Amino acid sequence: MGKYVIGIDYGTESGRVLLADAGSGREAAVHIVKYPHGVITSVLPDTGVKLKRDWALQHPGDYLQVLKEGIPAVLRSSGVSPDDVIGLGIDFTSCTVIPVDESGTPLCFKEELREHPHCWVKLWKHHAAEEEAHRITELAAQRGEPFLQRYGGKISSEWMLPKILQVLNEAPDLYDRTDRFVEAADWIVYQLTGRWVRNRAGAGYKGMWHDGFPPADYLRELHPELERVADTKLRGEVVAVGHRAGGLGPEIAREIGLRPGTAIAAGMIDAHAAVPGSGVYEPGVMVMVMGTSTCHMLMSPEEKFVQGVAGVVKDGIIPGYYGYEAGQAAVGDLFGWFVQNGVPPLPGSANGVESLSVHERFEQEAGSYLPGETGLVALDWWNGNRSVLMDAGLTGMVVGYSLSTRPAEIYRALLEATAFGTRKIIDTFEANGIEVTELYAAGGLPKRNRLLMQIYADVTGRSIQVPLSNEIGALGAAMCGAVAAGAAEGGYDTMEDAIRKMAAGKTEVYEPIPEHRPVYDKLYEVYLKLHDYFGKDETGIMKDLKALSRAAEEG
Repeated sequence: MGKYVIGIDYGTESGRVLLADAGSGREAAVHIVKYPHGVITSVLPDTGVKLKRDWALQHPGDYLQVLKEGIPAVLRSSGVSPDDVIGLGIDFTSCTVIPVDESGTPLCFKEELREHPHCWVKLWKHHAAEEEAHRITELAAQRGEPFLQRYGGKISSEWMLPKILQVLNEAPDLYDRTDRFVEAADWIVYQLTGRWVRNRAGAGYKGMWHDGFPPADYLRELHPELERVADTKLRGEVVAVGHRAGGLGPEIAREIGLRPGTAIAAGMIDAHAAVPGSGVYEPGVMVMVMGTSTCHMLMSPEEKFVQGVAGVVKDGIIPGYYGYEAGQAAVGDLFGWFVQNGVPPLPGSANGVESLSVHERFEQEAGSYLPGETGLVALDWWNGNRSVLMDAGLTGMVVGYSLSTRPAEIYRALLEATAFGTRKIIDTFEANGIEVTELYAAGGLPKRNRLLMQIYADVTGRSIQVPLSNEIGALGAAMCGAVAAGAAEGGYDTMEDAIRKMAAGKTEVYEPIPEHRPVYDKLYEVYLKLHDYFGKDETGIMKDLKALSRAAEEG
């Protein structure tokens, strides 16, 4: 038998464990573990403690469950011997932050701290640190800090420093008890190896690291307690994609059924793993990972500073290039919200409980309309705007309702809104001299919704390739495991070598429909007017409404 690698894709709702042939990338087995506690947004588990608006937490025990259930399952179903598994890589949502003590134990595992929300994992879409993000951006702009331009001129509440500052502002005693704030990807690597490293993608894109974190005098002015945070609570070597973080520890090896010493790669961001998984290793190809949200990854040999881009990091996605990341904060989540909350009872469903059948019905009905026929245009900001406005305080809207508007028309308008958001991102890259030559779409959505992909092709005017494999992210993580093992062990010495041999390859291609282009160009102009009026011109309408809602909620 040949050699194998494991890739674990930690998503928002579940973890996917892939066992793949190291020589070809062929899938040997897959096991999916749904997180028992899911996304925690209202009440802390088993405590009755209620959470405020915009909180999104998780239970770190769910991540361990993925290891302990998923790895034995793929070994068992494939019949592959642990001796033939040479490496393991993981990818993870980001910025998903865990506060831990000196032993690496999450604070929420401690009985006396489990009722404190700040002791739990703050998921990537935790937006309750918006005030802190504004302060971080404002101070950096006042001081002329050069790091700000690397992040499109604005720091997101989804990132590491705003989440840390929120803890410091609201629970300083818990900040003091935290030995480190770590990306969940790095915590899993620590569980496997007993070694702390920080993955370059998480540190660079979400931690504002560029050969070092922001300067101490800036951090001191932000908050006196933060002056030495880089050397204390953010300490750890920053390592690149494919780096061997260490060997699998003997105790965890017994628990998950692998050989002690198996090579463990440094973590990477979940969306980024789809780039190698799709077979992409050259500049100019934008990979869109489309799920609950969408991340847009692009590589270039040059570093340029682009408005609203979530970050540019040297060697951040594939070594040898500057990696750019942009994104939309609600895509699949947006469609799911409408199906679950805005749909009357349909035959064969109960208020959207059978959500997949409702999605399929709407896809069929919405596909019967021509571009522009619904008379609707929507803004895709149901979970804030990530790129290019970088403002989690913005909210969604639909313009053009009438008494004849049907649910499927609204559904189509929401699909189109996310396509317009992606076109705005592409246009922004190209206006700053970064060419976008091809589009790939990976993740769950592109395979489930053909209408969505055709709309994206029509709106952007580009062909879109959809990899046929269901495990693109996990495959990219597995490639990291193969590089961590090295060629001498049956793996590879570079990510490019791994991608050439292991990438899935086969794709389905969507071409733009020429007669749809002129109508979508006009609809896009309407979208841009709404985008700039509500997002750029400081009308404050959306934020005023959000503030009134929050005030009423808090009494």
